[in-house]
Amino acid sequence: MHYSSAPRRFCQPPERAVRDKIHKRVCDDGFDVKQNSFVQSFGVNALDASLLLIPVVGFLPASDERIRGTLLAIERNLVRDGFVMRYHTATGTDGLPPGEGAFLACSFWLADNYVLQGRIDEARVLFIKLLSLRNDVGLLAEEYDPIAKSQLGNFPQAFSHLALINTARNLIDVGGPVHQRSSGSSKTRETES
Repeated sequence: MHYSSAPRRFCQPPERAVRDKIHKRVCDDGFDVKQNSFVQSFGVNALDASLLLIPVVGFLPASDERIRGTLLAIERNLVRDGFVMRYHTATGTDGLPPGEGAFLACSFWLADNYVLQGRIDEARVLFIKLLSLRNDVGLLAEEYDPIAKSQLGNFPQAFSHLALINTARNLIDVGGPVHQRSSGSSKTRETES
């Protein structure tokens, strides 16, 4: 068997090519320049709190101006009484009647974004506010109605508790899960290019 000492050039696996194509499409067609924010879906200008996951999962770094703009747009349009609404329910996107409460997981995601932006004090204040919503045995529901001051939806909600744990870890450890995920994907993408 003969081994060459010449450097090998590898073809980009098809999964990476598809990933990069999707990334470009989302960045090109999922961003609304007028409101300086990513949007709920292509061709609309509606916001969705799931956009807070873009830097959390490493799709784009928290320092990206599009992420900063998206965070500001969500703070302006989806935060009610300090809690994050998933989206404006009056749009009828999901076929449910308007008037849902604030999604607790989304509010934890906002705190995670604050951590990524270096806004640690704001993240802590929001985290403590969210902790105060737990019932007498420490459980959270899916949603919270800030007007009626009551938990709504599925109870208990594992998704809310998972978000609570992640945010707690992010506040305790500078290298917590949000930092690992947010920096890992972008570093990988840069080294693969």
